Amino acid sequence: MTYEFLQHYWCFIVSLLGAILVFLLFVQGANSLAGSLGWTEEGRRLVYNSTGRKWEFTFTTLVTFGGAFFASFPLFYSTSFGGAYWLWMIILFTFVLQAVSYEFQNKIGNFLGPKTFQFFLTLNGIVGPLLLGGAVATFFEGSNFIIAKDNLIDAGAITPIISRWANASHGLDALLNPWVLVFGFAVVFLARTLGILYVMNNVNDEDIRSRGSVRLIGAAVPFLVLFVAYLVHLLLKEGFAFDPETGVIFMEPYKYLHNFLAMWYLLILLLAGVVLVLFGIGKTIVSKDYVGGIWPAGIGTVLTVLALLLCSAWNNTAYYPSTADLQSSLTLQNSCSSEFTLRTMFYVSLLVPFVLAYIVYAWRAIDAKKLDKEEIRTDHAY
Repeated sequence: MTYEFLQHYWCFIVSLLGAILVFLLFVQGANSLAGSLGWTEEGRRLVYNSTGRKWEFTFTTLVTFGGAFFASFPLFYSTSFGGAYWLWMIILFTFVLQAVSYEFQNKIGNFLGPKTFQFFLTLNGIVGPLLLGGAVATFFEGSNFIIAKDNLIDAGAITPIISRWANASHGLDALLNPWVLVFGFAVVFLARTLGILYVMNNVNDEDIRSRGSVRLIGAAVPFLVLFVAYLVHLLLKEGFAFDPETGVIFMEPYKYLHNFLAMWYLLILLLAGVVLVLFGIGKTIVSKDYVGGIWPAGIGTVLTVLALLLCSAWNNTAYYPSTADLQSSLTLQNSCSSEFTLRTMFYVSLLVPFVLAYIVYAWRAIDAKKLDKEEIRTDHAY
């Protein structure tokens, strides 16, 4: 277990968590369509109670993703979460609104009314995936920050801060890049697509399932157009490469295309993921009786996002490029924790399969019975 292996291993773990997080955004996607999927008040409650069973998984994965980044690549954590804090604060604020809204929308004494909290759920369903997708896009498009490690040893420095944002927008400037918005909206429509597939599978209601088949086309088509457009852009654009011997960052034409060709296994992962997503969507649209599309599409989403995230970091690539100062760009080598820390966490990570097994068990127990109108009349309904 070399230091280089540990760096790549923890990049894989963090990327896997990020890929699972994107899949779990089906909660946000379904909430953003609750009005059109449910149509009636009872139908909307069915949708909210379906996603309400799973929102903790999404929020927990988001926190775990941030924690894993902090432990394994602390310089990225301090640069992105500390510098682009407006972007991350808005994301976290909408997720907090989501948690509050589930519990209070139908509580006795709710003076704001149910529709106020349902609006908050819709807001989280759109803004959350949009900004998270935009944050992922900055791995390829770059962010406006500067790294100055000399500040730690410079006695004349006003504050010993390693990284700082180069402007006052603190992350929101990324949304001025049209390609960041393209990828962000692709994630929004992906979340909607997965949300429809999930609700159709989880809710035993013919009205919702019939409307879901129609809404699925309206969500899947924009997603595919936006995703293909960004993928073509990514494969043809210049990428942020670095020389492992000197540590110098430089622009390389077709860098990400070269990465997929050099790491053919990631290309296979990407293609397999895309095929599974298309299969899940296509079979659900074609077959009126098929409601299991969330599983091939969900697995395909994880594989596709995992391949993209690893392509942004492996094969001597700067995974968090700086548009303000190219040499400030972050790589696996210049932003990771010490070898001792990564090695210690490696042994702790061996417990991850047990945690995943518990999640699968809890998921199956929650979904042992499909949700129906009778269940939302109980005291435990949202």
